Amino acid sequence: MTVLADIRVLDFGRYIAGPYLATHLADLGADVIRLEKIDGSEDRFVGPVAADGAGALYLQGGRNKRGMTLNPTKPDGREVLRRLVASADVVVANMPASGLVSMGIDLESLQAMKPDIILATNNVFGAGGPWSDRVGFDGLAQAMSGAVAMSGPEGQPTRSTAPFVDFCSATLGAMAVLAALRHRDQTGEGQQVETALLKTALMMTNSLLVEQSLLGVDRVSTHNRGQTAAPSDIFACADGQVSVSVLGAPLWERWCSIVQRPDLLNDDRFKDDISRGDHRDELCAVMAEWCSTRTVTEVLDTLGEARVPSAPVLTPQQALDHDHINAIDFLEPTGYDGGLSAPAPLAGFPVDMSAIDTSIRMPAPTLGQHTDQILGELGYSSNEITDLRASRTV
Repeated sequence: MTVLADIRVLDFGRYIAGPYLATHLADLGADVIRLEKIDGSEDRFVGPVAADGAGALYLQGGRNKRGMTLNPTKPDGREVLRRLVASADVVVANMPASGLVSMGIDLESLQAMKPDIILATNNVFGAGGPWSDRVGFDGLAQAMSGAVAMSGPEGQPTRSTAPFVDFCSATLGAMAVLAALRHRDQTGEGQQVETALLKTALMMTNSLLVEQSLLGVDRVSTHNRGQTAAPSDIFACADGQVSVSVLGAPLWERWCSIVQRPDLLNDDRFKDDISRGDHRDELCAVMAEWCSTRTVTEVLDTLGEARVPSAPVLTPQQALDHDHINAIDFLEPTGYDGGLSAPAPLAGFPVDMSAIDTSIRMPAPTLGQHTDQILGELGYSSNEITDLRASRTV
């Protein structure tokens, strides 16, 4: 079954935090309608991979959705919007508050059209502060949370290439929407749920902030090397690199046996995790030497047999080719009507559920692919649809 089959979502989101919130709901079966500008929204064309210019990010976040173009600022567009909202349960939009008002999709305007509507929004810096109206992207939240300062080589603050703040905000937003839907079932009330990239990033770095507030340790980045346990780093092997994490007494003891250094067990410098983190350079040097003469396979087989956490460092192509990644059957080959050289390996819903279908049921829509279909569902005749197209309302 698809658990949200009776829920309609209007997706005005752009880039990641908004659209991927709606994607989660689409994966759970909601009828998600992506609403774009007449000539296509900016995020459609980021990193183009399709013949029509659609980008990889759009293919990922557009799956399981229907697509429609609309200019809601035109008089006829406002009526289309009114009918859409009247038919919907959730509106998703990640844009500044002023943008919501200008498009007529702020909470007050939406509730005038449908009192129990749920509005899911996302901003960068959070409400209530002097930066609340500023715009931006994932990397800014990473930078302000302490994450960037604690990443990369010392003196070279480095943001994560993977926009983890955006995707986590999307997931938290989807969870909040599900709670808001449950609340509506119980009370009949709609509401606004709002995520902020900075809040999400601060949640992820909170333990660092707590430690700094209470102990004033003033940590600096040590690149890939762990600070509160060791050895934890990326190590060079004879034919590649591996990531290894040794945390806790049982793993420490097994690691000492693997590298044939039982003497380290009785060394007071390494008596607990935090002590080993403080002496990470010495311990990582031991591991680096051990790895240097062995292949990646030899290192991973030895560590894996002893149940010491480890994994290969893979390029994107190596990730696509890796036996385990292929065996878990997570990346689903998916076409696109706008033209691809081959099916795109899209990451599906990342949680397996035994009784709910979360498969990719349809690819991302081409620009305005379902406009006529959706307008027909809203009661527009074919002649009225022709007029709406002629006025560039849709």
